[in-house]
Formats: sequence, C-alpha cells, structure tokens
Amino acid sequence: MLSDLTKGQLLGKVVAYMHTIEFQKRGLPHVHLLLFLHPDNKYPSSTDIDKIISAEIPSHQDDPELYRLVENHMIHGPCGILQPNSPCMKEGKCNRFYPKQFQPQTFLDSNGYPVYRRRNNGHSISKNGVIIDNRYVVPYNPKLLKKYRAHINIEWCNQSTSIKYLFKYINKGYDRVTAVMLSDSDNATQNVNIHNDELKEYLDCRYISPCEAAWRIFAFPIHGRKPAVERLYFHLPDQHNIIYEDHDDIDDVLSKPTISDSKFLAWMNTNKDFDEARNLTYSQFVSKFVYNKRNRSWQPRKKGYTIGRLIWVPPTTGELFYLRMMLGSCKGPTSFEDIRIVANIQYPTYREACFAMGFLQDDREYVEAIKEAKDWGTTNYLRKLFVLILLTGAMSKPEEVWNQCWHWLADDIAYQYTKSTISSEIQINDDTLRNLTLIEIEQLLHINQRSLKDYPTMPYPQDINLTSYLQNNLVLSELDYNHDETRSEFEHLFASMTGNIPIHTL
Repeated sequence: MLSDLTKGQLLGKVVAYMHTIEFQKRGLPHVHLLLFLHPDNKYPSSTDIDKIISAEIPSHQDDPELYRLVENHMIHGPCGILQPNSPCMKEGKCNRFYPKQFQPQTFLDSNGYPVYRRRNNGHSISKNGVIIDNRYVVPYNPKLLKKYRAHINIEWCNQSTSIKYLFKYINKGYDRVTAVMLSDSDNATQNVNIHNDELKEYLDCRYISPCEAAWRIFAFPIHGRKPAVERLYFHLPDQHNIIYEDHDDIDDVLSKPTISDSKFLAWMNTNKDFDEARNLTYSQFVSKFVYNKRNRSWQPRKKGYTIGRLIWVPPTTGELFYLRMMLGSCKGPTSFEDIRIVANIQYPTYREACFAMGFLQDDREYVEAIKEAKDWGTTNYLRKLFVLILLTGAMSKPEEVWNQCWHWLADDIAYQYTKSTISSEIQINDDTLRNLTLIEIEQLLHINQRSLKDYPTMPYPQDINLTSYLQNNLVLSELDYNHDETRSEFEHLFASMTGNIPIHTL
C-alpha cells in the first residue's frame, strides 16, 4: 500500500511521509500513516476533498461491490441510542463522536478540521439487526478499499498535532498491566482475601501481545519516514560534548587527536573549501553534503535527500539560544566570529547580533521559541515553557507574548472541554478558554511559590473555580449562548416593553 501511495501516486504526488505501527492487546497491528502531498495535490477545497474521501454509503445498485465492502469494514458501531452498551460508549456518549450529523456538503470547522459530506439520501445498511445510515460511516477512499478489502480510515488533515500523534506511539512504551502473585508456603495459590504485603506482591509490568512479540522477533520496522531528518547539534566555543566510557582515563580522553573536533566545527571548516557551501545555512547544508564519521568531515552528497533540523534549546540557555537564532540566517561562516557579523560589523555577543538582525524586537525571540515548540511539544509542555520564561524575568512585555501565544497554550483545554460535554455542539468561547488557560498557568506558578499577581501587566483569571464547571453538563449547557445575540434580543424586548406603555396624566 505504501508503494501505491508514494510511487503509484494514488492520492497524488507524495513529497514526504511517516508511519508508525501500533499494537493493541486483542488485535493485530495496524499502521498510522501521514502523507505530505505536493502543493499541486493539496486538495484545498471541499470539492477536492470529496474526490478522494467519502463518508457515505454507496448505492447498492450502482456499485454492489463497494456497498458490501463499506458494510463489512467501514461502519462504526452501532452505538449511541441504538446500542448504549457498545464498548465505545463512555458516560452516555460515543468517545469517537458517532453518530455524526447529516451534512449536505464538506466544509472545514472553526478549528480547521474537515466535516465530511453525509447526505440524508436514504442509503442504509443493516448491521446486527439495526438499520444504519450515513451518520455511522467511517471516512474511506473507494480505490483503496476495493483493492485491499480492509478497514482503511482516511482523513484530510492540516494540523501539526497529526505528527505529534504519530510520535506519541514511539515513545509511550508498551501497554501497562498490574499483576499480583499470591502463594502459600507450599507455593499453592491462596484466597485473595488473605492479608498480603501489597508492596511486595503487586508487580507493575509491561504487556506485550503475541503479535507484537513476533513482530519484534523478526525485526519488522516499527516506524518509518522519508526523507530522513538529521538533527544538527551546535555549541559555543570549547563547549562541545565529549563521549567516553566510564572506565576511560580522563588524561587519555583529553589527549585524543579528535578531542577538539565536532560536526559543527567540521561544517565551518567545509565552508572554507567549497564555494557551494558558502551559500547555504546550517540547515540547508545537509541537503548537499553528508557527514563522514570516520574522517570527521563533510563530503558532497552523491545521492539521496536529507532535511536538516537544528536542535531546539530554550531561551534560558542564553548565548546558546541566540547562536541558534543566528544560524537560521547565517550562510557559509568559517568561524564563530563570522556568525556574529551583521552588515560587515562584528558584534561581541550573539545576542547583540540578534538585535542588529531585528530578531529581538518586542520579545520576538520568546514568541518564536514557543511557536517552534508547538510543532513538536505537547500543550502542557508549552504552558510549562511559558511559566519558565516568566520565572526568569527575561521578557520585557510578558502580556504581549501572552496575547500572541495564548491560543497555542490552550489547544488541549478546548479538546478536553469538548470531550467532557454530552453535546458536541456546545462550543467554548475565547474569553472562557483564555480564562481556563490562565488558571493552568496560575497553578504552575503556585508550584514555584509565585503567582500571576506578581506580574502586574499579566491578566489574572477571573474565576479560579471555573474548572469545576467543566464537570457539570447542566451548567455548561446554560453557559453556552451567544452573548451578542442575547444582548440584542434583550434590548429589543426591553425597548418594546417600555416604549409602548401609555402614560396617563391626572
């Protein structure tokens, strides 16, 4: 299938992809695959999306084969009112938000997520004795479904969270299981009601299913991506990392001829020898050159393509952070001093060079740091990063950074809000969302014996108990109204009530 999608261009020209294999306790492995399409095949409009993704039951008369495949592989549930005891039902609603609403056409919601066309056209399927319509169809591609005859859910996405979602499966580890061993002096199993030392007998284990065990024994790939991404390390003068074993003598380590070499220094040395390298930044450099570990030098690339990515460092690292900012625009330097040159003037520090480049106006470096971290870090991490910058006192106008970044710090709060409500139509407004995010920031500051009140220009949450409202669906439904419409209606009714009352004089 990967060959059909990349080489065969079944959905269009693919410029990059990444995938992760996930295992479940009682199921076979399945793949999460993310495709990056060429700009000419981005499917920007709803009409374009309908060409490759369908969320409807096909006509049994026009395409009986596709009808049977959708019936067997692409129907969710039934759940909800039709089957309240379905495994996907949590607290009275489906955790996959089925059944969906009928939609006459595909569109993107306010968060940029697609809402697929699900017309009320009378097409239905009988499953487990229940008549199911288009509201229960999992989005699919007809060509892929016909060829592979399996459950293949396809989605149109434009969110960086899709990438973080795939990497989550790499780092989450195996499924967890708690086991208890009970035995008597004869090694026979005892009744669980007998008093036992729980600290000694309960084991916190990792569970590996048989299919995953076989997958790993045969060394099948768990993750893949193309093109390759090379992490580029950098350092200040005489501050590069040295790798050595525990038993190595420190004098022997320091006496090695390669002690002063690093990939970063080799890059600057290569810039002296190749004219092409002088027109490339550090990140662009790896697309044209490849690093030889044996010789500790860069050589011109003969084949393949690699994307370079500078490792991320927080603003609290000082000069190292400003060095990274300069590396994003500096081309072909041959020394550390060259990186500090702006308009033929060499500045004494990287921070001053960043000022000369215009990178540090209005706390821009902190906004850019949070903006970059949002592409790979969780929302909880972003809030901790913002609190860390607050604690350092480095921002001249923290309220300006907050105004530009708060919506990145609130992504998961909006999701948890939607997930906690019975009705998915209830939406949280920006003022409430901003207030909930401030509460999270305040709680993180309390851990460090600080408060938002210590920063006079920063807003303070209006209702510190607002988080308790999220647990009460009755309160949520009452709070879910359009303030402008309600005020307009009130003013109209109030005017009609007072304006037409006759005045009697005696």
